[in-house]
Parts: sequence; C-alpha cells; structure tokens
Amino acid sequence: MRTGSEPTTARSPLRVRFWLSVWGAFWTVAGTVAFALAGYPGWALACGMLFLVVVADLVFVVRHILQGPHYQPGRDVPPYEPPHGPPTDRH
Repeated sequence: MRTGSEPTTARSPLRVRFWLSVWGAFWTVAGTVAFALAGYPGWALACGMLFLVVVADLVFVVRHILQGPHYQPGRDVPPYEPPHGPPTDRH
C-alpha cells in the first residue's frame, strides 16, 4: 500500500543481494568441500544445507530481476489514506 511517505528515489537492493548470494554460494561450496576433506561430515552437511538456502535466495533474486521494474505511481499521484475500517474477507 502506498502511503506517500516512501522515498521518491528508492532503489531495490536486488543487485546487492545477487552478488552476496553468489559470494555466499562460493564460500558454502568451499566450506562443504573443505570440511568433507578434513573429515568433519557434520560441518560439511551444515555448509551443504546453507548452500541450499543461498541457492534458493539466488533463484528468487534472479526471478525478481528478470521480472523487470514494476509500476510505481509518480509524483503526480497523491497518496491515499489507509483503510480505517475493520479488515474484510476478500475472496
């Protein structure tokens, strides 16, 4: 919901999240391999599970980047009041 208090020059942090996810994927793979070779299967499993989380985040970020920009009202669109009544069931 647009309230009118949003910054007019706000940017999405998707590119930063993308590169952090790539960096995290690199280090989780390196950690998984290093712990597996060192004989620590528990730590290797933990790094492998974290790798799955990082890859899931990377997939979501890439999906959002590929969707492109979404409509944002311009300066000529006045903010609207949030609803004041009780929530309704909208199905």
